[in-house]
Amino acid sequence: MPGTAEETFLSVRDLKIHFDTDDGLVKSVDGVSFDVRRGKTLGIVGESGSGKSVTSLGIMGLHQKAKVSGEVWLDGENLVTADPDHVRRLRGRKMAMIFQDPLSALHPYYTVGAQITEAYRVHHPVGKKEAKARAVEMLDRVGIPEPAKRFSSYPHEFSGGMRQRAMIAMSLVNNPELLIADEPTTALDVTVQAQILDLIRDLQKEFGSAVIMITHDLGVVAEMADDLLVMYGGRCVERGSAEKVFYEPQHPYTWGLLGSMPRIDREETDRLIPVKGSPPSLINVPDGCAFNPRCPYADVPKDNLTRTVRPELREVGSGHFSACHMSQEERTRIWTEEIAPKL
Repeated sequence: MPGTAEETFLSVRDLKIHFDTDDGLVKSVDGVSFDVRRGKTLGIVGESGSGKSVTSLGIMGLHQKAKVSGEVWLDGENLVTADPDHVRRLRGRKMAMIFQDPLSALHPYYTVGAQITEAYRVHHPVGKKEAKARAVEMLDRVGIPEPAKRFSSYPHEFSGGMRQRAMIAMSLVNNPELLIADEPTTALDVTVQAQILDLIRDLQKEFGSAVIMITHDLGVVAEMADDLLVMYGGRCVERGSAEKVFYEPQHPYTWGLLGSMPRIDREETDRLIPVKGSPPSLINVPDGCAFNPRCPYADVPKDNLTRTVRPELREVGSGHFSACHMSQEERTRIWTEEIAPKL
């Protein structure tokens, strides 16, 4: 078992999640490793199709038809080899997830209150009255007005922000020690987005939960994350503290993400710098570095390494890792002289 419970609450080691399809083997996650400490937040970022959500569903044990290998240690238990019924009992009680689209995740036939009470009673031998009181308490805690009244409302009677709050209430009703938030602010206006992020942060402080924040929005992780993992093509290309990854990034894909992020802290007249090209097919991932067809610096390493040899994740600083064939000196020079001045 990697680490101890005092050091980390969740340890993922060489996680691979592959799917057999008519078109071939889809390597959605292909060897990802990371740790999440108690009371801390790990941000996982990357474009759509990079493997972020598949990773989170793999941790929760929600892939029924996938080939899952590697290790997922949750508080000393390896969930990959554990009995599926045991993992199911852990869901909701020890680990919980805020899904990307609450309108799809919440059942339209049942009231919001009924769904929260069911989530509570599955793990606690209590009556309906006590479960209802707990559900109303959680609805109030997440900022839903008139919680006793809204307990009997259906999901379609809630606004987008209210549904997201109800989903958070359901996720936290059993005080889970691990909370995974998959794009929790997608499609919400900026005011509601800020409220949701504040809510997650406050509840994390209250419960001491380990949090995984999955998003494509670097602005969200800049505000929330202690550590950051950048995914591309089903693999981790950079990992480290949020401060290191934001201010001393060591991978060209991370540079591209930072260049495409709008800034409001200074006047900017130039357009955003997009990452040219499209993410790779996870059935036919390019040879060598998966980012090489889009990388402006693919020709910097000699002997065509970028297109022929897949780079391994190497430590480039204390707790800071990058998967790039360029030397650290070359990456530092490019970042300092060419990239950072434009951001």
